[in-house]
This record gives sequence, structure tokens and C-alpha cells, in this order.
Amino acid sequence: MPRVRVLRVITRLNIGGPSIQAIELTTRLADRGYDTLLVHGSPDAGEGDMRYLLEGRRPDRFAVRSVPFLRRRVAPIDDVRAAAALFSLLRGFRPDVVHTHMAKAGTVGRIAALAYNRIVRATERARLVHTYHGHVHEGYFSPAKARVFAGIERLLARRTDRIVAISPRIRSELVDQHRIGRPDQYRVVPLGFDLSAFAAIDDGARAAGRRALGLAADRSVVTTVGRLTAIKQQRLFLETAAALTRCGREIDFLIAGDGELRGELERTARDLGVADRVRFLGWRRDLPTLYAATDVFLLTSRNEGTPVALIEAMAAGCAGVSTDVGGVRDVVTDDRVGRVAAFGDVQAIADHVRTLIDNPALRRGVAEAGRRHVLEQFNLDRLLDDIDDLYHSLRRGDS
Repeated sequence: MPRVRVLRVITRLNIGGPSIQAIELTTRLADRGYDTLLVHGSPDAGEGDMRYLLEGRRPDRFAVRSVPFLRRRVAPIDDVRAAAALFSLLRGFRPDVVHTHMAKAGTVGRIAALAYNRIVRATERARLVHTYHGHVHEGYFSPAKARVFAGIERLLARRTDRIVAISPRIRSELVDQHRIGRPDQYRVVPLGFDLSAFAAIDDGARAAGRRALGLAADRSVVTTVGRLTAIKQQRLFLETAAALTRCGREIDFLIAGDGELRGELERTARDLGVADRVRFLGWRRDLPTLYAATDVFLLTSRNEGTPVALIEAMAAGCAGVSTDVGGVRDVVTDDRVGRVAAFGDVQAIADHVRTLIDNPALRRGVAEAGRRHVLEQFNLDRLLDDIDDLYHSLRRGDS
């Protein structure tokens, strides 16, 4: 059969799950008969850059292009320039499928693709797919701006062939709460990752991880990973650290990541009296080492699509605790595999962490159950199968 041409557009290849998915789909679908052009924009300062994941991949199997005007922020002139650049790439590449990831790429990319289909490909048009890796309708903007963005998404959804939600909860929120798209347009495709490096962590790796990070063997370690930004709410992590410290627990707290709030969070740690217990590590590529050294992984986000760092930590054998937001319940499905608490409830979050720290047997049981769950649910082969089936169904014209 002829190879399928996919133009994949993502706002930026910053640290996070959407970038990992876009890169894995771009590079690994080549073996299944796809030629992919991956187009990305520019990351914001402090977000980190995941283009290093493209290193060592076979460049003859895919192509990558940067569109500098494609940025996260709303900038009408740059947005028009980005759309024009994408239109030019569409004309040159002539894709069968245009698949957009993240909000800005979904808007600019679909507008460019609709223009391309109307002007260039009036027949045998490119099929349009957009993936919601979460959504920006809660916790990111003021209510007025959120309504405007939701209105734009509704208009674009009418001209989109398939909408992908990465969890049933996100699909429900988009369809039922925000009225974006029709139910029959949606496919729920959970994220998938190469978790082998995390699954390989054993007791020997845990001891080595403590040594590599200079951590005492007799102290507990609680870790979080993510951009230091308002939606991730690391302040709540610090407030939990303060609550646990007041209870007399000997715990080291690790924050891996960077962003615009780092200075503010460092001041908050000092104000809460936990600066000597908390280490800000910046962006790290040695995540298996970090997770190996960790007893409890704590996620304190205000909103999440599918929490990638939580999945990775659980695959590494860490007991997971999280705020009960977004798609977290699709990962921590019950108390056997992890713990959740209401967002903002410092006492409940601290109680969960303290219970796991104080009961090593319970912690090991939760960690092992969580590891089995995420390795089965979020594996890469399943993701590739799902997307391969989606693309072929579009080319067949399935309803």
C-alpha cells in the first residue's frame, strides 16, 4: 500500500507529555508506512526543550521543521505569519492527514489546513485531526477569555474530522461542559510511552540514585517534576512540605523543573521555613535516577490532562499522591494504585504522604500495584496501534 503522509503540528517541543507523544508518533510510525513532517514552534523561556529526544533517531524516516512565529502566547501578527508558513509547508508536503497537538497549533494549524483544502486540495482533501492533551478552558485564563477561546474551538471542531481526547474525563468535559464538537467525532486515545527505563529500576538502582543525588539513606524522599508555573501549583507542594515538617518527619523534598515562578517559589520555601528541606534541581534528563531515589511522588497541579510525570514515577515504582484534578483519576483509578486528595486540601495531601511514609509495607504494595497498572495502560505499542487505526479509518472514510 502507498505510504501515508502526515503533517504533525505542535505548538512547541517543551518539557511535557504532548512533546513526547508528537516525537514518538513521528519517529515510530515510519515502520508502519507513514512519512511524517513534524512542525513545531518556539518554547517560552524556562520551559525546557525536548528536541533532544530526536537525537539518534533515523532522519531518513521523517522530517522536522521549525516555525518561529508559532508561539503559545496570543500574538495576532505572529499567528498570521505562522498560518502562512504552515500553508506553504502544506503545499509542499501535500499530506493525507494533518494532525495538530496543543491549543495554539490546533487553532493556527487547522486554519491553515482548511485554507489549503479549499484552495489547493478541493478534491481528496487532507483529513484533519486534533488532539486535546488537556484543555485551556479551566485554570489558565479569565472567564471572559475562556469563553472566547471555547467559541473558537467550537467553530474549528465543525470542520475537524476527528477529535482525540487523551482520557474519558477530558472527552466528557469537552463535550458536556464546553460543548466542543459532536460525540461521534471523538476518539479516546490514552497516552502511551516507552516506560522501559523506568520499569527496569530495582532496589540496587534505588540505592545508586540516592548516592548520585547526595541523599541520606535513612531519610524519606518526596519528589515532584514539572514546569514551575501557576497551573502546576508547586506552592501547594511547599505547603505540604511545611505541614509534614511540623509533624516531625525527616523528609527531603525535591522539585525538578524550572520556569517563571522559580524565584517566587524559592522565597516561599524560605517563608514557610522549609528551605533547608527543599532542593530545586532545575530541568533534569536523568529522570530514572531521580525516581529511583524517591519514596513518594507528589503532584499538586490545579489542572492536568494526563499527568505524564505521575505515570513515569509510578512506572519507576514510586507510590503516587496527587490532587484530584483533570485526568488524574484515569491514572490513579483507586486506592490500590495511589492516593488522591481535593485540590488545595493541604492536610489531606499531607496525611496521604505521611501514611505512605510511615508504612513501608503499604507504600511498597501501592507502588507495585501502581507500576503494574501504568505499564499495562500507558504502553507505547497500544498508542501506535490506536493512532494507526485512526488514520486508516479516516482514509477509508469510516464514520
